[in-house]
Amino acid sequence: MTPEERVELFGDFNPGDYAAEAEQRWGGTDAWEQSQRRMSSFGKQDWQQFMAAFGDLSNRMADLLRSGAPATGDTAMELAEEHRQLLTRWCYDCTYEIHRGLGEMYVADPRFTANIDRTEPGLAVFMRDAILANANRATA
Repeated sequence: MTPEERVELFGDFNPGDYAAEAEQRWGGTDAWEQSQRRMSSFGKQDWQQFMAAFGDLSNRMADLLRSGAPATGDTAMELAEEHRQLLTRWCYDCTYEIHRGLGEMYVADPRFTANIDRTEPGLAVFMRDAILANANRATA
């Protein structure tokens, strides 16, 4: 993508600013290799579809949170599973173990929490809880 397209899609956020940290944390894993291979081939349209799919899911999860539904309920777990499947489709084979770790990171890393909670305050914790409940249900 051109720098102009990157600004159009991501605004002030530059994914390249976090590349070294991400590689240090996950480099050498199968998920990292898959993610690099898949996402490096994304064009502008791919990024638009990727962001739309995850944005839609985030909005539906926020709607569920606002409704008062529990993160451990069937609907929240179904959305968590959809999240896992989107990651598998677009990024890497997201096992339940990897998904659990991602959910925990949403809450443990204040950068992730702040970004997710821009959609709805408390959404990062809600998503983490739904992800954990879904993974526990699937692996029980």
